Amino acid sequence: MRLAVRVADLRKDYVLSGETVHALRGVSFDVPEGDYISIMGPSGSGKSTLLNVLGCLDRPSAGRYVLSEVDVSQMSDDELAEIRSTRIGFIFQSYNLLPALTVVENIEVPLYYSRRLNAETKARCLQLAEMVGLTPRLNHRPTQLSGGQQQRVAIARSLINDPQFILADEPTGNLDTATSHEILDLLENLNRQGRTIIMVTHEPDVAARTKRSIILKDGQVVVDKRN
Repeated sequence: MRLAVRVADLRKDYVLSGETVHALRGVSFDVPEGDYISIMGPSGSGKSTLLNVLGCLDRPSAGRYVLSEVDVSQMSDDELAEIRSTRIGFIFQSYNLLPALTVVENIEVPLYYSRRLNAETKARCLQLAEMVGLTPRLNHRPTQLSGGQQQRVAIARSLINDPQFILADEPTGNLDTATSHEILDLLENLNRQGRTIIMVTHEPDVAARTKRSIILKDGQVVVDKRN
């Protein structure tokens, strides 16, 4: 079984006002390709720190983070930026769309960073927009879209570089219940197609729809179970 992600004895320390804060205290887990995992925990449990490490936005103080057989733990800032733009698809609670751009232009944004915008990838943007049900709104801007439609744009954007895994940070946090179910249906469908998804959430009913739940407390994994 191929692994999309492996974290081994991951530790992250911060120094705040002269005090050392141990945000992650030896976190270890494997994520096989095609898995769908929720990460939960109370405030201060280490969720945000782990999210930043998994998203290559921060480095661990110790331990290993292996992404598709590549150890990214000690990479340079430029190397981490390359990993973020080509190997990880991000979905954020606040959508993070550019207000001046249309739906299709927002989906194209990662292609600019990876210098892969061409006729073939532009056609893929249209295919992804169709997949998430936004073909009638290709030329609309974010302010002309509902929250659920904006999140659909974000999901399409996360897929454009064919990433190793999708990292979703509270993807339903700003949505009503009905729209949340629609977005979770879409994520489940992507997972059935073979996409690896790691989702941070504070909602137990959202976590219950994933294949596996990891719960953090005080910087450590206290639960890792199949749903």
